Amino acid sequence: MIRELDTVALTHDLPEHHLVAGDVGAVVHSYPDGAAFEVEFVTAAGETVAVVTLTPPDIRLLSGREILHARELALAA
Repeated sequence: MIRELDTVALTHDLPEHHLVAGDVGAVVHSYPDGAAFEVEFVTAAGETVAVVTLTPPDIRLLSGREILHARELALAA
């Protein structure tokens, strides 16, 4: 079960927010019954890239056996 402050990974690309599957975010709000979540995605410098309302199929909890990966944020010119 996903809860507020959990670390989650995106399950698919969200090009309108410059996010790709596997990007890591933090759940900052959980709606009743876990129907949806507000997830914040930030850069390594702590700058918010996006806060997105997502449903359970859009995200998954990270497991302890995963390795994180860094990528350059590509913003539209």
